[in-house]
Amino acid sequence: MGLLVDACYLLAAAVLAPIVLYRSITTGKYRRDWDQRRGWLPEMFAGRPRVWLHAVSMGEVNSIQGIVAAWRRRSPETEFVISCTTGTGIDRARRLFPDLTVFRYPLDLSWFVARALDRIKPTMVVLVELEVWYQFLELAETRGIPVVVVNGRLTESKSLRRFRWIMPVARRMFSRLAWVGAQDEVYADRFRQLGVPGDCVTVTGSMMWDTAEITDAIPGSDMLARAMGLDPDRPTWVCGSTAPGEEPVILKAYESLCRRHPKLQLVIVPRKPERFDEVAAAIRQAGFDCVRRSESPDGTERPPSETAVLLGDTMGELRKFYTLADVVFVGRTLADMGGSDMMEVAGLARPIVVGPHTHNFTDTVRQLQAGDAVRVVSADLENPAAADALARAVAELLDDPGTARRLADNGRDVVKRNRGATQRTLDSLMEILDRAQHRAS
Repeated sequence: MGLLVDACYLLAAAVLAPIVLYRSITTGKYRRDWDQRRGWLPEMFAGRPRVWLHAVSMGEVNSIQGIVAAWRRRSPETEFVISCTTGTGIDRARRLFPDLTVFRYPLDLSWFVARALDRIKPTMVVLVELEVWYQFLELAETRGIPVVVVNGRLTESKSLRRFRWIMPVARRMFSRLAWVGAQDEVYADRFRQLGVPGDCVTVTGSMMWDTAEITDAIPGSDMLARAMGLDPDRPTWVCGSTAPGEEPVILKAYESLCRRHPKLQLVIVPRKPERFDEVAAAIRQAGFDCVRRSESPDGTERPPSETAVLLGDTMGELRKFYTLADVVFVGRTLADMGGSDMMEVAGLARPIVVGPHTHNFTDTVRQLQAGDAVRVVSADLENPAAADALARAVAELLDDPGTARRLADNGRDVVKRNRGATQRTLDSLMEILDRAQHRAS
């Protein structure tokens, strides 16, 4: 089976190579860390217990801050290394964990994976949310290395449907998992359907509730506001983690909102850094001046503008922008992309508006709706009325500060009620690591 999987990967690589090359040239992606992608990872020596945590991108990296800190406090003798798939994930992990070894996750060809495992020598591997690959699980099991999933989720519309196409292979692969800590019972049942033994699946809740900091201010946000000319006496609408196609709708909604709220300020923060120039061009095309954060560094000061839209085109500052908002739209929800993290906005007590596509955060939205802490716009990018629907949802909160305040306070209460997943997850992980150490000794 392993040889067949390698053959399929090589065939897929041959087909996709021109696309990868084109995207590398046009966007700058896929240019870094090819030695590490081929398993040439840092050579590490056996000794202390070593946990390899894999977080695909920035969101998953953010979600493990709490568990890494708690684990290091409870088990200072344990060593941690972190891998990521995306460049933004790598950069974020290196900022959050400057004293840990951070590297690129290897491609799932058997000889690359074998080389990576032999060089890192992990006692245990922790995958964040999902990111299961056949050769990695197979080769880890042959070496007696338990592989677990934390904060586990399997979406019906994407992940589960994809694995159903290869169900015999999927069941063999998922049966290799030593344990899954699922975000909710729906996700837990999907892991069982794909072959994880029932007694190896536990509902722990989402660790992202624990990493959603409860605070009213983020250090540096005032300096950011002065640098970009954000007037604290005017209302501000922040649209974070936006996706392709959403910005034109947002700009159209903003134009409509300005007729009722002429002092309204708009901030757009795209999710992908390679889209910054594209979004700046879209802002200008819509008839607005564009003030870019990259051209407005800390220490400078810009007068407020009546005609500008502000663009957050730096990494790691989204939460600063959120603290300056009177209303927040969380992106990748008008586009059919599954949504982005709403919990951090709720922790900051800002009223939240999202579109209809939130399948990556189904339980989160359910909790926020049950707590009257979010407004969901029913129209998406396929609907010509999307801009009007979005403008109405935002206008409701701008017109009625009392409703906006209630929504924000309710969101923070939802965050508080859902805390605890990190501790539950860590208790299980430490038990599994302890068993793995005893087997190895």
